[in-house]
Amino acid sequence: MKMNKKNIALIALMAALVIPLGCKKNFLTHTSTIQSTAGASFNKSSDVVALVNSIYDGYQNSDLLKKSIWYYANFQSHDWFNDGADIAWNNYTIGPDFGALSTFWNNAYIDIARANNAFAVIAGAKAKGVITAALADRLTGEVFFMRGLSYYYLAGTFGGVPLELSPVTDGLTPRNTQDQVFTQVVSDMQQAETLLQSKTTLPATELGRATKGAAYGYEGAAQMWLKNYTAALAAFNNPELTNNYHLLPNFVDVGEFTNQNNDESLFEIQFDVQGSQSWDGGWQNGGEVAWIDDFSWPQEISGFGYDYGNPGLWYSYQAGDLRKAVTIIGPGDQNVSPGIVAKWGGIKGYPVVISGFGAGKQKYTGDDGKIINTCGTLLHPWFGDDFTRSGYYNAKKWRDPNLSGANSNAVTNGTSNIFGSQNQILLRYAEILLDKAECLVKLNRAPEAVVLLNTTVRARAFGGAANVPAVMQDGATFDGKPAAPITDPLQMVLSEYRHELTAEYSLFYDLRRAGPGVAADFIHTNYGTDNTSTPQPYPYGPTADGKLHGVWRSALPAGRDLLPIPQNARGLNPNLTQNPGY
Repeated sequence: MKMNKKNIALIALMAALVIPLGCKKNFLTHTSTIQSTAGASFNKSSDVVALVNSIYDGYQNSDLLKKSIWYYANFQSHDWFNDGADIAWNNYTIGPDFGALSTFWNNAYIDIARANNAFAVIAGAKAKGVITAALADRLTGEVFFMRGLSYYYLAGTFGGVPLELSPVTDGLTPRNTQDQVFTQVVSDMQQAETLLQSKTTLPATELGRATKGAAYGYEGAAQMWLKNYTAALAAFNNPELTNNYHLLPNFVDVGEFTNQNNDESLFEIQFDVQGSQSWDGGWQNGGEVAWIDDFSWPQEISGFGYDYGNPGLWYSYQAGDLRKAVTIIGPGDQNVSPGIVAKWGGIKGYPVVISGFGAGKQKYTGDDGKIINTCGTLLHPWFGDDFTRSGYYNAKKWRDPNLSGANSNAVTNGTSNIFGSQNQILLRYAEILLDKAECLVKLNRAPEAVVLLNTTVRARAFGGAANVPAVMQDGATFDGKPAAPITDPLQMVLSEYRHELTAEYSLFYDLRRAGPGVAADFIHTNYGTDNTSTPQPYPYGPTADGKLHGVWRSALPAGRDLLPIPQNARGLNPNLTQNPGY
């Protein structure tokens, strides 16, 4: 059924007024807005703030963050694999009917609709004296930022998408080009930079909102997509970034549960911050929790194990790289997160491990006969109940001490908890430094790029600049070939993107942004990928079962660096052309 422009505008306004999309109880009781207008509905400052809050809330969604942006950023790189209903990611055969893509697309455009309506609402409230000029500026800056954020991830994932910049649309807008979308991102972020508060002046009660520094970070990244590397460097070198953000001294602290919203974090999606208020004007909208993190835990503890690591990533870390132990762990490795150690004593303290060891189960018994405190053992890796996983898992997502797992054998006291409140970091200062290094390479200033890498990101990774070794070719140990140094400055940067940012929300976006074919070549170099679309034999460590254990070597096909436009979206808008190869 087609709707006229008046109805589209009303529905967009209603979408801006309704309760958030995350998990909370008070969505069951809310006032009907069918007869509402902007003038009648926004007569209190808290109402206007709530409208802007609803834009943030569109990202407090597990399917959007985990199964869309995170899956794309990590499964596409071949560093991580899926085990479950979404196994098609492992050989690049995700199709237009993959449900999470529709969730991503729909939520992003709902947020964009809310943003497009919010501009007039904020201006009207300011004119009537409902909100102060200072609050109007900050909220308007947040709206520009969140609209730009949505278009940033849409374009990074799908390429060109429709640019909807008005509250009124017939819903039939064709796709703009990728460059046009990123040009709009630059514009939105530049507007946000002039209106948002600095990190240094944002009140503690507003922690987690967009700041000037976050806007400069995303502007610079968007400029890189447009190959405007000089403009990108200017954004990255703005004092809002260089003065207000820095690398934490220890890499392990970046993702610690007790260290969220730290000085390295430019922007993270908030989950259940203490002191959050209710939806009625509050910032945190009741405090959502999510299943995002424990999907990455071994099935032996979580009951899931829906994503697991490529052992080639584990082998690719150079000796002495402190990032390895808190990024990917495998047979014989302990979880070294200070929060996990403090709460559970390590892996040995989880209910399933205690009960399983007590029942004499091999998988919860170390090779020394004592209760296991490692992620499986060398003789008996944690492959999952069906032996389809690799035995390597995501330590970056194993940091929330409040999660106890959901394995039915684990919980004897009814206290299973799979919903955590770990914030999800979308952009941090380490990525800004790596982006700067890439810009320097692209501007033929490679020596400066190498110095930047070795004195910042790699210096932290190896415990000081004096300890930094030459960058070695990834995957050398994994495939049995002798290690060789990387001499190409761009490949050095790409290697650091991988070892710093894998298992977060950026890696494949950065690889694709680097240029046509770069991502496919990088994956092939690291993993020797071919056209094999089935798991390969377990090529490392002693195992006696002779089974295949979830190691895939599928080459990235031409065109599959982009994801398909969701079929549901194309059904509603016949002007949406599909990406080639789908």
